[in-house]
Parts: sequence; C-alpha cells; structure tokens
Amino acid sequence: MMNNEEILINVTPQETRVAIVDSGSLQEVWIERRRNRGIVGNIYKGKVNRVLPGMEAAFVDIGLERSGFLHVSDIDLGQGENPEQPAEPESRPPINQLVHEGQSILVQVVKDPLGTKGARLTTSISVPSRYLVYMPNSSLIGISVKIEEEGERERLRCLLSECMTENRTGGCIVRTAAEGVDDEELNRDIKFLCTLWDSVVETAKTAKPGRVVHEDLPLAMRTLRDMVGNETVKVRVDSRETWQKLTRFAEKYIPDLPCEIEHYPGDRPLFDLYNIDDEIQRALGRKVELKSGGYLIIDQTEAMTTVDINTGAFVGHHNLEETIFKTNMEAAQAIARQLRLRNLGGIVIIDFIDMATEDHRRQVLKSLEKYLDKDHAKTQVCDVSPLGLVEMTRKRTRESLEHILCEPCSTCGGRGTHKTVETVCYEIFREILREARVYDEAQQLLVMANQDVIDMLLDEEATSLAELETFVKIPVKLQVESYYSQENYDVVPV
Repeated sequence: MMNNEEILINVTPQETRVAIVDSGSLQEVWIERRRNRGIVGNIYKGKVNRVLPGMEAAFVDIGLERSGFLHVSDIDLGQGENPEQPAEPESRPPINQLVHEGQSILVQVVKDPLGTKGARLTTSISVPSRYLVYMPNSSLIGISVKIEEEGERERLRCLLSECMTENRTGGCIVRTAAEGVDDEELNRDIKFLCTLWDSVVETAKTAKPGRVVHEDLPLAMRTLRDMVGNETVKVRVDSRETWQKLTRFAEKYIPDLPCEIEHYPGDRPLFDLYNIDDEIQRALGRKVELKSGGYLIIDQTEAMTTVDINTGAFVGHHNLEETIFKTNMEAAQAIARQLRLRNLGGIVIIDFIDMATEDHRRQVLKSLEKYLDKDHAKTQVCDVSPLGLVEMTRKRTRESLEHILCEPCSTCGGRGTHKTVETVCYEIFREILREARVYDEAQQLLVMANQDVIDMLLDEEATSLAELETFVKIPVKLQVESYYSQENYDVVPV
C-alpha cells in the first residue's frame, strides 16, 4: 500500500492548526490557541485543598480557574506497580490515607478541563520522547502492542532493561516509532529523558504550590514527535520560523525522521490547497452526506454522542437488505473518520440501519473496528445490541472540535430550536393578563417584541388581541424591537 499521509501545519501569531490528510481526505485536526493552550502532559506542583472520602477522590489546586480532580485509582502506590495491571479497588488504601488537605503533591494532567469539569490528574508521572515514555516512579518495561514481531519485542525489552539499569531506576514504555531503531538512538533517548526528569525534580523543589514545573512541547513539535509515522510522506508548514524550529528539533531528537519537512512559501493559504477549512466547516454540522446518497446525523451531548444512519436518496440496485448493508458499510468508514475529525470522545451510540442477516451485522462491525484501528485515541467497541445499536467508547483527552470552535447559541441556549411565533404570541397574551391584574390603574400596556411576533399580533392574532384588550379594559400598544430575538419580549405598564 502506498504511503499517502501528509501533515499540514498552519501557523499564525494567534493559533497553530495541524491537519492530517490521507489520500487527499482530511482525517484529523488539532488546534492550539495562544490564549488557551491545552495542558495535557504538563506537570504541576499542586496543593490538596479538599479530600472527599465518599468519592475516593481529592481536589488539587494547580493554579488554574478550577481545581484538578485526583481519583484514588490515579495515585501511584509506589515502586513496582504495573500500570497495565492496576491494583483492585478493594486492595487500595482509602483516599484519606494517601493524601491530606494542605499537602504539596506533584501531579500530571491526563485530561484537559472539559466543560464545567476541572483537569483530571495523576501522580503516576510519565515524560515522553520520540521513542520512549519514561516513568520515574515505576519499574515497568513495556512494549507498544503495535510492535508485533516477537523477536523485535524481545530485543527492545532486553535493551531497555540494560539501559535503565545503567542509567537509573525507573521504567519505560517503548513507543511504536522505536521499531527497528538501533541501540545508540534508544540510549540517547533514555539519557535525554533522565536529564529532563532531573530538571523537573530540581524545579519542583523550589516551586510554590500551584505552579507548572514542566510544560509539554508546543503543538507543532508535538506533532513531529507523536504523529509522524512510516506512512507519512511529507510535513508542510507555512511559517518559515516554525519550519526552522522543526528542522532543528528533528535534527537533534528525530534524526531518522521518515519524511521531509517542507516550508510552504505560496501566496495561497496552505489549508486552501486541500480545502481544509471547508472540511472543518462541514465537520461542525449535524448532517454528513455519504457518497451513495445516504447520510449520518451526529448529535453531541454532555453525556454521549449519538450517530444515526439513514439511506436517504440511495435506493440500491438489487433489494432492500443489500441497500441497507451497503449504506451501513459506507457509514462505518465515515463514522470512524468523523470521530477523529471532530475529536468526539466518551460514550458513542451508533444506530445502524436494522440488518436482518447476522453475517451483514458481523461484517459492518468488523469494518468499523478496522477503520478505528487508525485512530490515535483508544477505542473500544461492543457487539450489536438486541435493539440494533452499537455502543463504543473513545478516549477523550481534549475538547471536541465543536467545543473549541463554537459556543452555545445565545438565542436558543444550545437547544438547537426556539419557540414558534405563535407560542410567543400566546405567552404575551398571558403576560398581558398578569400585568393588567397587578397594575389595574395603568393607562396603557406596551408590548415590545421581535418583528415577526408583532406582525402576527397585527395579522392572524389581531382579533384575539382586540378581545383581550376589551377584557382587561386597558389599551395595548405594540412596538418592534429589532435587536430582540424571536423568544424575547417585554410587557410594560405605562
């Protein structure tokens, strides 16, 4: 299979945007704004300001607007613990035996603050490099599951064990990018990580609680470190300064980078060459068109995301079951792409069109899992339920694309709908009755409302308004307020 993945980096003084494009199709977007950088991976010297035994958790002040959340399962119990086999809940000491209010503690952010929730924290600290993840408080030597060849896994495990014995205590996880890398490169990576950790420890000794002691790399450099793989053919960046920084970074830390870093000097915006902005705009909509004529409806809520599949204009060529199967197969690929593109996390419920054939259901599920394998985020897919639903989870570490780029509508409050003009008119009638009873000596009642509402009061509801005026025995005057939304109105006694 030909490698067709390109990584585009668009840099402005206000924000950095990264787009991963595979065979001309946008797969993933990362956005980092100068005023609101993500903090996943940052290490803080925190202060425990509240311990909640009932929740087995603590809130830790790390200097942000909201305190971070530290669950008992995220507290490192000491040397030798295996993160792949965490201690059973009943074998862990209670939270109030592990931390206490006022205690200074070194923590790392594993999830950005999301919505009203503070950052998720852990004391199991890790520091990543190109090939390795160093864990100073563990003795684990782990190998990425994506490195499948047993001989290579054994080579890396033996090499890491020797290197860690020579350098210091601590554990390491070998990342997928380390496959085939020679001993010298890995030794260099370990020494870099150990030096970096020594610097973190020294900074933490003198830092005041609530201060960051280590920040992860900016988005452009993190992309080079984490996202570039053997399938990547090119990294294009439209800022000469960032291009120079990336080139120096690659020469120092990733000398065997499998692709070239290219500066794009063109007058036409880099993202315009690949229609990235148009794709982002489409990713903010509910409806996703499929090539066959079918479509997806994606709804994101606080608790979960739902995906509904419809055949739409696709009528197929043979029979209904075949039409449904082809639509679901196409939808499986589109859903995997949309989850990455929109960065939808947490619980995802997929309502595939009901299939009568068990073999078709199995093939659709297998197809979904196949396309999800390319996702950088961890996913887990359950079987098709008796109701024809597929339940899955996708690890969420940062805000979704919609939450980064959008905010709830000030008119509808995020509902996606607003009251009809007729409903608002009837609300105004009820308000007129209330005001007339409270202010029975008022000379006049002034109704201020949106143009469409006033038009209906003067047209379809004119008779009802005249009858109400006679009933309350107070004249009613209507006034258009152009800045009022359809739901806004005021009834004022004059």
